[in-house]
Amino acid sequence: MVKQPYDAFLVLDVEATCIQGTDFNWPNEIIEWPVCLLRWQDKDKEGRASKLSLVDEFRSFVQPTWRPHLSEFCTTLTGITQADVECAPKFPKVLDTFSRFLEKHGLIDSRTGKRLQRFTWCTDGPFDIRDFVVKQCFISKITIPDWLKVDVLDVRKSVGMWVALQSVAGGSSSTSPTVVPRRLSLNISQQLSALELPAFEGRQHSGIDDARNIARIATELARRGVRLEPNTTILPGRRWQWMGKPGQILEEYCLT
Repeated sequence: MVKQPYDAFLVLDVEATCIQGTDFNWPNEIIEWPVCLLRWQDKDKEGRASKLSLVDEFRSFVQPTWRPHLSEFCTTLTGITQADVECAPKFPKVLDTFSRFLEKHGLIDSRTGKRLQRFTWCTDGPFDIRDFVVKQCFISKITIPDWLKVDVLDVRKSVGMWVALQSVAGGSSSTSPTVVPRRLSLNISQQLSALELPAFEGRQHSGIDDARNIARIATELARRGVRLEPNTTILPGRRWQWMGKPGQILEEYCLT
């Protein structure tokens, strides 16, 4: 077992509005906020641990405001329907409800919102918080909460590095020169396969199912002795060309 610096892990995989042909530079609005909370079962006094377990889950659909009607492409991709989002709270309300989930589990202070325990977000790639959350908070005209600006573990990056290191170790010899591994970028199904785990469970691009499978991957990395710690950063003040004043989307920069 290795020393693990964090006590809890918030596995997040948002789904967002999309139109076929657009990319991460488009003003996507979050329409699903799913989180799996993981904790250690066996952390000792020195901080060594290898067994993670799922403690609780949070899930809410989110009502978009700029483009309230989902595209057919978006519904086909995510499985989220117009009825799902029309009955859902808007993003600021979802964050309020989710903060109470964090308070219930002793992760943040109910008065200040500050962290009471060391936790990190876990995502598949850097996009969920770096892109989607930053854009959504701008669109909703809210400040990113302190508990959302903390550490982020990109699980995809960790798996890619683990696979690369295993490849180097398997082909090395005492006479081989130093080899710098080439990190791979694997999707969730490929990560599961690389770790010899059962195939994806559920519906791909369903936020909650994606989050559950990412949680499986993080749990397996811990079992294999990988130190789970942040490996990516976010820029809360990042701007895209379509951003005007807070909450204002400049339509001329949106091609569709």
